[in-house]
Amino acid sequence: MDSSLYVYVEDVRGEGLEAVLDRVAGYGVAGVTVAAACHGARDVTPHGRSRVTIRRDGVHFTPPEDLFGGLRLVPPVQEGAGQEPLAALRRATAERGLRLHGWTVFLRNTTLGLANPDVTVRNCFGDRGSPADLCPSHPDVRLYAVALGRAVARQGVDSVVAEALHFATFGHGHHPERGSVPLGPMDVFLLGLCFCDFCMRRASDLGVKAEVAREECARIAGGVLDGDPPAQGEVTRAALTAYAGPEVVAYARARSEVVTSLVSEVSAAVAAEGSRLVFLDATGWFKGQADGLPSAGLAAHDSWQLGVDLVALGDLVPSLGVFAYARDAARVADDVGAYRRSTGRHRELRVVLRPGLPDTDSADRLDAKVRAVRAAGGDAVDFYAYGLVPYPVLDRIPGALSG
Repeated sequence: MDSSLYVYVEDVRGEGLEAVLDRVAGYGVAGVTVAAACHGARDVTPHGRSRVTIRRDGVHFTPPEDLFGGLRLVPPVQEGAGQEPLAALRRATAERGLRLHGWTVFLRNTTLGLANPDVTVRNCFGDRGSPADLCPSHPDVRLYAVALGRAVARQGVDSVVAEALHFATFGHGHHPERGSVPLGPMDVFLLGLCFCDFCMRRASDLGVKAEVAREECARIAGGVLDGDPPAQGEVTRAALTAYAGPEVVAYARARSEVVTSLVSEVSAAVAAEGSRLVFLDATGWFKGQADGLPSAGLAAHDSWQLGVDLVALGDLVPSLGVFAYARDAARVADDVGAYRRSTGRHRELRVVLRPGLPDTDSADRLDAKVRAVRAAGGDAVDFYAYGLVPYPVLDRIPGALSG
């Protein structure tokens, strides 16, 4: 089974390229998925140069002038990018027979969002309250995404692993998040819908009454903010129809055209540079990242909430990546099986697992989840992430792969 280990450039810089690759090769994985373009975070890094690492928005290479010279949005450049860490990784992995994949965070960039608030998501009240989330409907954002995909592919990677190439959720639009109003899952969903001019125009072109949808969202969410009791239960199309009306559901579903067309453009650009796109659906991440206890709805069934149309994307991209962030191996199997049924057998299905907490507390549990991925039709298992877990946790990987 193909496999890869997610690695940050800071990991390599702190521990040394050869030392990191020696360890990676020892885990029995087939490749390295390096953060070529990432978003800001504060990470506990148990074996890093610093035990707490601050990551910033930006790319680990110099943005090519021919791709970004005429664009409004240009990615921030990470410190040390001039030393060409990706080129060094490309040479070293090739010498060891390892594949190199370019992990690319596309539409999550607080630096660009704060500097250009008009390209971010605008909620039903007209607020630009999610500066980390660039709107995939905005023309400047779409040009930026295509250029970024092409630029990472140009680094000589075997694939461009596309994270955040779809809509996001309200709960992760900025950090830290604070709120003392008890919002239900459907209220959070409504607050996460974008009603910028470009989103509303594209929905209207598809026959959706976009202004009616916005007004309904503002009425319902506004009522909860004023003290109405929030609705409980899972966000499903049927529940959302009953709660907010058919136009809101139609508006939410129309977002899939935005995402599908953008992924198509980025995939074509990546292919033109001699690489291929792996599209990451973050639904499983949103559902299970906090505690490994995702809600009952399977990720493949809920991906529409991010504007992801799995059937349409199955015809556009050669590879789909999914997050199986669940403690229970049976839940992992159910999620992977649902994705396999949605995408068919003709597309590669890569499954991201965490070898450590919060959802993997032992080598036996990791073994069981890797077996579940295989049994449910997954083609590859990728592990997240080298710098975030202690060495003894990483040492679980070879046994899980060989088992």
